[in-house]
Amino acid sequence: MYGAILGDIIGSAYEFDSHNCKSKVFPLFSKRSSFTDDTVMTLAVADALMQVTPEDGDDAIKETLTRSMQTVGRRYPYCGYGGRFFRWMFSDDPHPYGSYGNGSGMRVSSVAWFYDDLPTVLRMAKLTADVSHNHPEGVKGAQAIAGAIFLARTGASKAAIKAYAEEHFHYDLSRTCDEIRPAYRHVETCQGSVPEAITAFLEGTDFEDVIRTAVSLGGDSDTIADMAGAIAEAYYGVPETLQAECYARLPEDLAEILHRAHAVMDGKTA
Repeated sequence: MYGAILGDIIGSAYEFDSHNCKSKVFPLFSKRSSFTDDTVMTLAVADALMQVTPEDGDDAIKETLTRSMQTVGRRYPYCGYGGRFFRWMFSDDPHPYGSYGNGSGMRVSSVAWFYDDLPTVLRMAKLTADVSHNHPEGVKGAQAIAGAIFLARTGASKAAIKAYAEEHFHYDLSRTCDEIRPAYRHVETCQGSVPEAITAFLEGTDFEDVIRTAVSLGGDSDTIADMAGAIAEAYYGVPETLQAECYARLPEDLAEILHRAHAVMDGKTA
């Protein structure tokens, strides 16, 4: 999950229209670079999924997801959560609230590594969305990102990944990044950011270039780079120097979850 977390950290310095750079030429890391809610929830979901199996049943899995997302998230209350999710995270009786925000897509990456067939990946991606972002577009965003990561992880070409996203999720991926960039603004919906993230992955030439391309679009740059970076990790891998940067910028408890998750992921690629 280095790709998602690095995308979040690198993109965080350029989030919101006032900080967008609209260029691929920028420092990867600066004083403003820090993990946000995207990283916290990515790791919270991974932590939950390491406690369950698909055979446990939907209700048990969603209960574990909710518990982990609240437990981990409450330790980092001021890192950028949306208002409704913040209230969900601190609720004594949390329920899904029909969100189609891109929070479902930014936290899903571990699903594509923990399971070895696409139907299970899509089912588990839906469950990670359902606990809060249960609008059809919220579920679709999570499944599209997880599906793209899984296909990249299992050797699919970029053309096949593009066709899959277009055919199964009906996303319009016809625009280039050069066409998207000039008018693109901060959008936090799945339907307004997941296609852009996939397009950034498709156009990037290596892991770092995908991140730079995603950030250059502007808008919700940390989340777009999170989603694009997650796919790029599965397709290209992540340079060891950037893996080290990832760990260095996380507090001990989050780094520990990442370490455990990558032990599971490494087992899948050994």
